[in-house]
Amino acid sequence: MTIIELPFRATTEQSCAWLEQQTGTPWTLARLLENGLTPYVWLDYDANHADLFGDANGGYAAPIFLEADTARLAAGSEDVLITVTKDVYRIVAQLPAPGFRRALHELRFLKKELERLVVKLKRDAEPKPAIVESALEARVGISKDEAMAAFSAMLRIDMSRALDDAGGIFGDEGARIKGSARKSKKQAMWNPVTLALGMNDVYRVPISQLKRAFQAHDFLYPWLGQWNASLALLGK
Repeated sequence: MTIIELPFRATTEQSCAWLEQQTGTPWTLARLLENGLTPYVWLDYDANHADLFGDANGGYAAPIFLEADTARLAAGSEDVLITVTKDVYRIVAQLPAPGFRRALHELRFLKKELERLVVKLKRDAEPKPAIVESALEARVGISKDEAMAAFSAMLRIDMSRALDDAGGIFGDEGARIKGSARKSKKQAMWNPVTLALGMNDVYRVPISQLKRAFQAHDFLYPWLGQWNASLALLGK
């Protein structure tokens, strides 16, 4: 059997073929999206939307992460419609209506995210002692960088600043682990379950997006049990 080598940005077909080889099960675009992978399309520089490109006068790879945009792809759309993306500086940008359209064959998935998914799938297949998970949940939180990686794309506010300011859901009376920032802000940690529920309540971030975050990031695994239990209690 020929071993498939992934390029830095893989097409949908390359991604599905590689994952099938790694997992022994068939993959589709819908399954890629259900597992939290972010598709990208290359945007050539357009002077009419210069704010998106900054100094990248040749263009850049733009992520597709808005739930409505990814749901359309998962449902089997004939093309790509992007209504919200991030600019070259990774700042969330609302695109002018009706959005940008691209062909399905232009979708790309990052090699590092595909490799990370395989690691997660293999780890999930292994039995995990619940007592260890509970201990991890009780003792630690996630760092600012991890909180940003998991949740910042879902918010229209400057999450980095909100975490530093530690007000509301981002502070000690919210999701921040009490006392974790006593010596330095760099040591601050947050409970991701409390943070995610607060984002849903205060900023109306859809539960479906938050669910994908807990499935997509390795560092959120210790809280998956607590997250699912919280959703069950809330009837969500």
